[in-house]
Amino acid sequence: MSSTPRPRLPTVLVVDDEVRSQEALRRTLEDDFEVFTAASAEQAQRIMESEWIQIVVCDQRMPQMSGVEFLKGVRSQWPDTLRIILSGYTDAEDIIAGVNEAGIYQYLMKPWHPEQLLLTLQTAANVHRLQQQSQRLSVDLRTAEPVLARRVEAKSERARREFGLDALIRTPDSPLNGVCALIEKIAPFDLSVLISGESGTGKEMLARAIHYCSRRADKAFVTENCGALPDQLLEAELFGYKRGAFTGAYEDRSGRFQQADGGTLFLDEIGDTSPAFQVKLLRVLQEGEFRPLGATRPHSVDVRVVAATHHDIEADVRAGSFREDLYYRLATVPLHVPALRERAMDIPLLAARLLDASQKALGKSVEGFTTEALACLAAYPWPGNVRELQNEILRMLALCETPRVGAELLAPRILRTPAFDQQPDDLLDLIAVDGGLKERLEALEARVLRETLIRHRWNKSRAASELGLSRVGLRHKLLRYGLERG
Repeated sequence: MSSTPRPRLPTVLVVDDEVRSQEALRRTLEDDFEVFTAASAEQAQRIMESEWIQIVVCDQRMPQMSGVEFLKGVRSQWPDTLRIILSGYTDAEDIIAGVNEAGIYQYLMKPWHPEQLLLTLQTAANVHRLQQQSQRLSVDLRTAEPVLARRVEAKSERARREFGLDALIRTPDSPLNGVCALIEKIAPFDLSVLISGESGTGKEMLARAIHYCSRRADKAFVTENCGALPDQLLEAELFGYKRGAFTGAYEDRSGRFQQADGGTLFLDEIGDTSPAFQVKLLRVLQEGEFRPLGATRPHSVDVRVVAATHHDIEADVRAGSFREDLYYRLATVPLHVPALRERAMDIPLLAARLLDASQKALGKSVEGFTTEALACLAAYPWPGNVRELQNEILRMLALCETPRVGAELLAPRILRTPAFDQQPDDLLDLIAVDGGLKERLEALEARVLRETLIRHRWNKSRAASELGLSRVGLRHKLLRYGLERG
């Protein structure tokens, strides 16, 4: 295992007057961030003056000073620090004031979900890192423009490789191949695409592949999550607004459509939008122009729209909750991403790639997975799809103390799923759902035996002790069910 020192974690300051909330946030973030906590704006100010803080997560409602007021001061003194608000209130004016006055990066609603919060802060840390790199590149631009131009071209080419179809991991018999073949055919043409699939299946990756396989690859790829914002804020985010258009609009702001001009706009979770907003979006798609809030004239825009949803949109259209005309405008080419459980043949390749990425993220090196671990990963149905697989591999790697990542490190819910890496035909017969009580009890017994052995790394003495069996009794059962290791 590598002895390379772990790089310093990104720093985050949690500002909340409730100690219980501070501790909940610390527990969620401490594995991936160096966490500082403050119970007041005054205490947070002192920490900001003594520590290099990259991200601030601040509660909106605090006794002496609101989160927006505090973050407004942070923006003035430490403009590079990314600012995030947590609030249990959905007042659109508060949100807009936070965006304009405090320049917040994200506005998260309470109760927050640990995975969503962690993903948001991981993305924020990456944005901060890219901002610092961008500032350094700005210096290069003034001193070595030809060198920078070559770097940009090299990065563009790298982006095409990393986000194109070749980056989508799949085997020759993967159901994802049909989707990729269709993308290859339609990507060069400016057709709108609607991608459907369960959460965590990689819909945004497919949208990026469409963009980088198109003639717009050298232009912007802009994303917006339509399900995360109320209508008024979503309209402001997509179309932009003029100064004075509403309370809190202190300056002109360009929207996502304008930012994506010439490129691709990815509208995630389009199925979560309201019928009222769908009317406004349909008008933009039909006429190729939009009007920022408070503007007197429309702006023309050349944007390819790729939308995605985890909903059954056709069912929503039939139920009347999604406009039929907008559906046909978005779904010129419908694509469906298969769930990970339908791509079991891809899991070993995908797990290997995710393990490589996890080693870089954690600064920890291993040789790979054991055969048994891969068999268990392939057998589990993965309701959270690739996102769940990625989180599980990160956790296993963090706990691993051996050269190879073993099945004993798997979460219990995954370990209890039958895997068939030793005698697949015999074991499949055992765990069939058909049969009488005796057959079903035997199937359950075989599964319990296998799970216990894996957890104890096939140490028969420990497994027998846990199960209340003698070593001889355990051995008879293993021979009976074909569970002996070769």
